[in-house]
Amino acid sequence: MKRTLVLNVVGMTPALLAHAPSLRALAGRGAMRPLTTVTPALTTSVQSTFVTGLLPSGHGIVANGWYFRDLSEIWLWRQPNRLVQGEKLWESARRRDPAFTCAKLFWWYNMYASADWSATPRPMYPADGRKLPDIYTHPAALRDELQGTLGQFPLFRFWGPAADIVSSQWIGRSALHVFEKHRPTLTLVYLPHLDYGLQRLGPDHPAIAEEVRRVDDVCGELIAAADRAGAQVVVLSEYGITPVSRPVHINRALRQAGLLRVREELGREQLDAGASDAFAVADHQIAHVYVARPELIDQVAALLRALPGVERVLDAEGKRELGLGHARSGELVAISQADAWFTYYHFMDPAQAPDYARTVDIHRKPGYDPVELLIDPALPLAKGRIAWRLLQKKLGMRYLMDVISLDATLVRGSHGRPTDRAEDGPLFITSRPELLRGERVHALEVRDLLLAHVFGADATTSRATA
Repeated sequence: MKRTLVLNVVGMTPALLAHAPSLRALAGRGAMRPLTTVTPALTTSVQSTFVTGLLPSGHGIVANGWYFRDLSEIWLWRQPNRLVQGEKLWESARRRDPAFTCAKLFWWYNMYASADWSATPRPMYPADGRKLPDIYTHPAALRDELQGTLGQFPLFRFWGPAADIVSSQWIGRSALHVFEKHRPTLTLVYLPHLDYGLQRLGPDHPAIAEEVRRVDDVCGELIAAADRAGAQVVVLSEYGITPVSRPVHINRALRQAGLLRVREELGREQLDAGASDAFAVADHQIAHVYVARPELIDQVAALLRALPGVERVLDAEGKRELGLGHARSGELVAISQADAWFTYYHFMDPAQAPDYARTVDIHRKPGYDPVELLIDPALPLAKGRIAWRLLQKKLGMRYLMDVISLDATLVRGSHGRPTDRAEDGPLFITSRPELLRGERVHALEVRDLLLAHVFGADATTSRATA
């Protein structure tokens, strides 16, 4: 077996390599190929394809969250690994050689995974309403080992208006610690930094070059460590982020058509999914649309196809063609046009938006909200407001960190829909060019390519097809 380090550099594309000297050097001594991703091109869906070799119809991760029909609840960003169906990469490798070990660091669905070492963000939520930074690890002692060595995980630099390179630097140092101390056969590392600027500013903004250089520095340190250890290196990404200028308020359209229901609570409108005839779980440029009764599907599909910004609406046949034919999928799946993305907004009047709408709250919102990456520019004395909220927190008071805008036009980049040009999409770089075949790598091939890095070019394993 050959030790292999895999860096998942979110949002990295062939076009952005111009600003990444460490990654360019790796590609120069190895090889780079554009990566054909799956639909939807979303974090959890693509990662699950990488580790199982299955389409979303096989592994079940049809988006970053979905509607749990038996609970009548929408849940996004859940963490248990058991949600991913099919045999995982490290399980296949361990069957081939019981001495194989794997570290899975900050890739998604990391709780209760069968990898030998794992770490994932896991805040603590005391009853007084606070959200405290923390991580969940396996083995449990790794939590204190990492935070004792590196300091507390910088949760508020991992997501939200303050998200920046600090979180990827912390993850990089944690990966270096595990790689050198525990010496896994395969080390999987997730570096999210580019997600932030690319969604806030768009890929064409002049500031993006510096953001790429910052994450490239983190990669450079890890690649150097792999070289010292005689390990192989793979760098890949899940999707490319492309410019957007049009939010599509899909749930508002369903509400105006009388299909979506809300429940008023203390003067604020909550989506009542269980009572609705149709509603959407918006996730970047993809929206799963759940329709309560079969006789309404054609009506809802026609409404969506007429909605400006919608490129395609998948019915049952369309979902099968794109690998989304799974029970967790909506009856319909909407895909936006290249310059558009879907909001979760079900409220018509901002004054009646739920109290979480102006906060960073990825678990309570019934859809993905990239506006959480930006402080509301219309908020007077925003920094003073944040300072006051933090003081309230220190004093033990309950408070809302209500600094997020409801202006969806602030978002400048999105993903979910595979890109039109290969140079704007994801990539695959390896220090072992002889393992690549053809001019592109498909996401379905990644699992077997990683096994080939560990076991050799003739590595073959059977897959569980769920």
